[in-house]
Amino acid sequence: MKIKSVLSALTLATVATAAQAQTASVEITNLTQGIYFTPLLVSAHVGEFHLFETGSAASPELQMMAEGGDISGLVAAATAMGAANVENPAAGLLAPGTSTNIEALDTGSNGFLSITAMLLPTNDGFVGLDAWKIPTEPGSYTLYLNAYDAGTEANNELLVEGSGAPFVAGIPANPGANGGVGGIGITAEEVNQQVHIHRGNIGDTDPDAGSSDLDARIHRWLNPVAKVVVTVQ
Repeated sequence: MKIKSVLSALTLATVATAAQAQTASVEITNLTQGIYFTPLLVSAHVGEFHLFETGSAASPELQMMAEGGDISGLVAAATAMGAANVENPAAGLLAPGTSTNIEALDTGSNGFLSITAMLLPTNDGFVGLDAWKIPTEPGSYTLYLNAYDAGTEANNELLVEGSGAPFVAGIPANPGANGGVGGIGITAEEVNQQVHIHRGNIGDTDPDAGSSDLDARIHRWLNPVAKVVVTVQ
């Protein structure tokens, strides 16, 4: 009876492990009019791990990504936790209105999915999915993602060369090359220094002065900023 009980327990454990091992395709679409996503990180991981958490201070790794688009720190942190990562599936920036697709993400025993990338042009804005539980039932699941503010930098909305480095204020790049110059800055401080929903770019319509270097007719957005379709196989 004891041997039979042990064998039954081992069988159940094997079935449970197999049930957790899944393959999923992930399609990500940029829903904005004029915002670009920097190289994306798509990560399947354990439930105890988070790339970011709303209402909490940003980690140094999140700050690197949110201010400069550098996902290497988040990749290293996720890998150390046994995550299955896909880096930069779009092979560069994901332009407004375009999509990228991961055909087969082998999640292994990781049951949660997270996605993130910096939004350009912003100071420290990013698109994010935090530890979404991957369904065990095969099928197609549609998610809509919000834009978040890392809370690590004031949203001055000024284009400043070299500002992608942490603690250097400014927007590091405007891929659409459709902004202005000479802005005096929207704000010089960030009141909410926790990760929170981004208020969106404010911008203005003065290409040579004004308060912002961003164009209010192009660079504003309303949530959600991304659509994700996860197909569990």
